[in-house]
Amino acid sequence: MTKNSKKAIPVLVSGALGRMGSEVVNAVLNSSDCELVAAIDTNEKNNGQNISELLNLKSSEVYVSNDLEGSLCSISQDYRNKTIKPVLVDFTHPDSVFENTRSSIAYGISPIIGTTGLSPSQIEELSLFAKKADVGCAIIPNFSVGMVLLQQAASVAAKFYDNIELIEMHHNKKADSPSGTCIKTAEMIEEYPKRYNNDLVKETESLKGVRGGVRDSGLNIHSIRLPGLLAHQIVIMGSPGETYTIRHDTIDRKAYMPGVLQAIRKIGKFNSLIYGLEKLIF
Repeated sequence: MTKNSKKAIPVLVSGALGRMGSEVVNAVLNSSDCELVAAIDTNEKNNGQNISELLNLKSSEVYVSNDLEGSLCSISQDYRNKTIKPVLVDFTHPDSVFENTRSSIAYGISPIIGTTGLSPSQIEELSLFAKKADVGCAIIPNFSVGMVLLQQAASVAAKFYDNIELIEMHHNKKADSPSGTCIKTAEMIEEYPKRYNNDLVKETESLKGVRGGVRDSGLNIHSIRLPGLLAHQIVIMGSPGETYTIRHDTIDRKAYMPGVLQAIRKIGKFNSLIYGLEKLIF
């Protein structure tokens, strides 16, 4: 299948000039079954410039736009009567991701959301909207296959351990904490319903928050933000006489691209919202 094939999946990338967005643009341009049709970014100084020239990537005829709504409208019209439906990949900012997702669904374009920061109530609202619109939507806290495997292992091990703490570490330009990936890991652990980390002594904190954030289940989450980090997660489980540690380290954003492409290829099979990469690869 070539880029000019009618079966190539049209892809819009929102946040195209960002760290993750530019990797997605590169992955799509080099894919045999996806076609980049729009690159959206809020940086006005690059509006109208060729995305390939800006990022020094494989040649394309796609130009940067700072008008997401206009791009969604235009592409939805271009592919209105086509059997292959467009997909939006969003790596923007927590402040804009909800509206971006809702707009994409409204135009009948399946959004794949890598931006974290959506609240449970927002996810529920988007889920109802996607189902009503009969549009597939994927919210993916982490596109790494290795991270999915960590989460699966943690959810299985939770049956055997009553004391579990999570540590997530990211670069210091990440806007939200804890990360959506870590929240997803906690939610998967909590599928085994019990109270974690029951107090054996009355704890006091001489420095507020030193024990991290505590979820309703009792799970503790610790967030670290430092330059030099990319994305890292550790799950530590303890019982008398032993600890069980599961760790995943991302050292290059290219690690996420197989998951992104997998999501692009499979989201067309859905007509409602799915949450988590595991729903697409297992």
